[in-house]
Amino acid sequence: MITRMSELFLRTLRDDPADAEVPSHKLLIRAGYVRPIAPGLYSWLPLGLRVLRKIEKIVREEMVAIGGQEILFPALLPKAPYETTNRWTEYGDGVFRLKDRRDNDYMLGPTHEEFFTLTVKGEYSSYKDFPLTLFQIQTKYRDEARPRAGILRGREFIMKDSYSFDIDEGGLKTAYHSHREAYQNMFARMAIRYVIVSAVSGAMGGSASEEFLAESEIGEDTFVRCLQSGYAANVEAVTTAVPDAIPFEGLPEPTVHDTGDTPTIATLVDWANSAGLGREITAADTLKNVLLKVRQPGGDWELLAIGVPGDREVDDKRLGAALEPAEYAMLDDADFARNPFLKKGYIGPKALLANGVRYLVDPRVVDGSAWITGADETGKHVVGLVAGRDFVADGTIEAAEVRDGDPSPDGAGPLVSARGIEIGHIFQLGRKYTDAFTADVLGEDGKPVRLTMGSYGVGVSRLVAVIAEQHHDGLGLRWPSSVAPFDVHVVIANKDPEARTGAEELAAALDRLGLDVLLDDRTASPGVKFKDAELLGVPWIVVVGRGWADGVVELRNRFSGETRTVSIDDAATAVVAALAEPQP
Repeated sequence: MITRMSELFLRTLRDDPADAEVPSHKLLIRAGYVRPIAPGLYSWLPLGLRVLRKIEKIVREEMVAIGGQEILFPALLPKAPYETTNRWTEYGDGVFRLKDRRDNDYMLGPTHEEFFTLTVKGEYSSYKDFPLTLFQIQTKYRDEARPRAGILRGREFIMKDSYSFDIDEGGLKTAYHSHREAYQNMFARMAIRYVIVSAVSGAMGGSASEEFLAESEIGEDTFVRCLQSGYAANVEAVTTAVPDAIPFEGLPEPTVHDTGDTPTIATLVDWANSAGLGREITAADTLKNVLLKVRQPGGDWELLAIGVPGDREVDDKRLGAALEPAEYAMLDDADFARNPFLKKGYIGPKALLANGVRYLVDPRVVDGSAWITGADETGKHVVGLVAGRDFVADGTIEAAEVRDGDPSPDGAGPLVSARGIEIGHIFQLGRKYTDAFTADVLGEDGKPVRLTMGSYGVGVSRLVAVIAEQHHDGLGLRWPSSVAPFDVHVVIANKDPEARTGAEELAAALDRLGLDVLLDDRTASPGVKFKDAELLGVPWIVVVGRGWADGVVELRNRFSGETRTVSIDDAATAVVAALAEPQP
């Protein structure tokens, strides 16, 4: 098929949008692929829609290859099923809710686990109907508090979500690994550089969980890996290497000291090193107690204290994952005023435990470890407070930051960090949703069997931006041929009528060979045409220019920048051969 730029609905921009922060956001708007209409909402213009549909095609093909069957649910969903699973409340402010004219509650769907489960329960009743995998490619909605980075983080987006249904754990594991391989195939076909990391399931529930992260400096997800073993995990899923407990015997008793104005870890360490404690003190010797309030879905706010070594900060993502599905907030001045036993900057375990505040500590706070921490009086700290002897926490929590150099949980070496963009997530959900809806079928022995599920998502529309992030240069986009809006971009850069006729004939020859051709037949200058060709990012550009008089055209590789000169007679076959070359 030939698309003429003189007729294409397209306007390229020379300047970056004022609010665009990342390369994909800038380039997709400048090149006329998408247009913003409101925060987190974008229209797909012809070029962008072509790329989106090619990505959908790859995703669909890989899902069908593992036996997936495509269905489609509505985006407008009733409240009742979400109430059954308690997610109507758990989602909090993160979803769009609305009422119809009869005052019935609805939600714009963020995910569809409930409806997949109910649909299978309603249609199938025997073990003979399984295994089963259903999937959809559909628009989802989430009320992002801070939509940013263009289509990387929007309020409306397109996802592929699939669900496997099996009668036993063996079937679930088989479906899980089939999806894992399908994801590897689809991302390889799109030329995406990615890593697979251990992850947490969050509000989705379930046990085994892995994320596919596209490597990118602008990614919102931080992950760590061990170069010695290949271990990789999202920071939320990293487990701390726990030191051995230390015997209590022979440890000195704790002593309270007047420390003056020392409300921060830095000022406390300065005091300790001037107090003649007999050794050099670092922030790692102090115990920092962070106060927050926590509320379970439908419950009331409760105080929670978290103790971490003073050289560590509390990581918001790790904290959120550890407390899921509860919401939380740091204490404000009014909260401290209501709880006068909390001496801000001098909080210790004693007052927390005496006043019934739930107290969770970092796994490094093992029995026998001695700490400098608050003495629950302004201007005072206690030295040598021993965990397990002088205080006993209510449990541990994985909330402290993970840093480069921390030991890998598998013991193979140190961790190093990187950033990535989540493009896929797979879960072994188990029976969370089938339990909620009593989704049973008759087993081979005639007794009821509870179905077990897997859940597998891919951010389809996000992949457009991910590929743009990984494949661009200072001139514009550089699409892999598998997702490019066109196979070849023919640029007429010669005003000679014969050259123009020759370009038309070349485009027709490429069309007959089954290629999608973009023909720049505009009257614009060659310079404008070249800049647009580089910006649009079609992988192969054929320039019909000054060489026409000598019987040749230029064939440019948008990825490598390589330029070849080929004869007019061989141009069509040369383009086909070039397209068959390996992707970058």
